[in-house]
Amino acid sequence: MKVHYINILLFALPLNILDHNKNKSSIAAHHTPKISTTRLLCECDLYIPNYDNDPQMKEVMDNFNKQTQQRFHEYDDRMKTIRQKCKDKCDKESQKIILKDKLEKELMDKFATLHTDIKSDAIPTCICEKSLADKVEKTCLRCGYGLGTVAPTVGLIGSVAVNVLTKAAMAAAAQKGIDAGIAKAIKGVISKFGVNKLNGVSLENIITASNFNKHMFYVNAVQNRYNTLVCFPEPIEDSSVLCFYKTSLENEARLTRSIVANVKKVVADATDEVTLVTKTEISATETASTQLYNAIGYSVLAIVIIILIMVIIYLILRHRRKKKMKKKLQYIKLLEE
Repeated sequence: MKVHYINILLFALPLNILDHNKNKSSIAAHHTPKISTTRLLCECDLYIPNYDNDPQMKEVMDNFNKQTQQRFHEYDDRMKTIRQKCKDKCDKESQKIILKDKLEKELMDKFATLHTDIKSDAIPTCICEKSLADKVEKTCLRCGYGLGTVAPTVGLIGSVAVNVLTKAAMAAAAQKGIDAGIAKAIKGVISKFGVNKLNGVSLENIITASNFNKHMFYVNAVQNRYNTLVCFPEPIEDSSVLCFYKTSLENEARLTRSIVANVKKVVADATDEVTLVTKTEISATETASTQLYNAIGYSVLAIVIIILIMVIIYLILRHRRKKKMKKKLQYIKLLEE
């Protein structure tokens, strides 16, 4: 209203002047327009480009354009993200639908191949037949458990048995050495003194493991036999060697030294024979025990290898079974969806 009022007054004043000075020629009418000192905005001047060159207005417009462009860019980025999510979701849904249709088709094909001629009097039976892989898996597990229990027992019992056998073989080797020493001593007495009996007893019965290596036993026995010896008119039985000593060695000291020297030879030969035979038998026993220990070790190693193979087979079959079950569960879940 203020704008219109001022405009009306501006136009009214010239009209009044012209009206009252109509007959006065001295007064000349001036038609110079009045320049307003204020910036006024009228409805008719709204679209006039008065602010195109205004710096402040340009700055405002530039800021507005920049903010608008930034918001448009942000909107485009959000829309791209939303479109990508929608596209991924649509792709997943499409894949699920395709997989579901494929599974339904396969199931329908399998159901179509089944026999449908079921008689009314047929008794339904549920026979849970296990696959060959399941049977092999359980068999490997049982065998591995059994062999795993047997392997330590074999090693322990085998080692104990071999140890006992080794001790028995060592004792037998020592006894064989003693027997060989006794036999060597008997031969030495016969060869050195030419007698088959000592103290009236045969050499096989009088020479034992306790006295075959005793020097004084032989010296006393031979001396007693020599003292009871009858060489005239002829030697009795096996007295020829002692009779020779008696006739050739009249000195008692020389006779005693000769008997002692021969006894030492007999005892030394018998002892050497015992050592040799015992050493040979012990060596054979150790060789046999080593072979037995090796056999036990190889047996245990073979059992352990078999156990490892069975465990590996069991783990492979178990992994395959779990993978198969997981795949079935995924199919069932997809069908339920």
